[in-house]
Amino acid sequence: MIRLLLTSGRGPAECRIAVRGVLQALLAAAEAAGLDADGVQGHDPDGYGPYSALAVLHGAGAPAFARGWTGTIQWTAQSPVRPHHKRKNWCVGVVQLEEASGHIGKLDPRDVRFESFRAGGPGGQHQNKTESAVRATHGPTGLSVTAREERSQHRNKALALERLAKLIAAGRELKHLAEQQ
Repeated sequence: MIRLLLTSGRGPAECRIAVRGVLQALLAAAEAAGLDADGVQGHDPDGYGPYSALAVLHGAGAPAFARGWTGTIQWTAQSPVRPHHKRKNWCVGVVQLEEASGHIGKLDPRDVRFESFRAGGPGGQHQNKTESAVRATHGPTGLSVTAREERSQHRNKALALERLAKLIAAGRELKHLAEQQ
């Protein structure tokens, strides 16, 4: 599991818009690369976007994928906040976080809703004909993760619960970092 922190630093509202855009682009690129990726956004004080967000990547190619996204990313877009402003380049910092050492905690199974679906893609008849992939949604937070690596729906449920717990813990960590800032 690789965790990437996206931050606007102390930049203007446009940088927070860029954080939201970079997170969406990163998650889409990870999915296109065959990785499972989940994202959580920090506090959005005025509707322009969060000061920071967290992307969690799962899969064998996650470390190599993350290296291509770490550093400073330039987001080019006209400012919707100040339409006549000449500046169109906004920066977002992306940093890989160390592995969490704290206790993640258990989820209450009554708070999690599971959906099964066909995983699709390579894997042959078993993967394409059975609903072994699982999407887990945490009711209180609205966070959702998917697991489709294993052939067994039970194993994918266990993976999804583990990822959901880690994503919720990452969201708490993100909130704590925002409060410190």
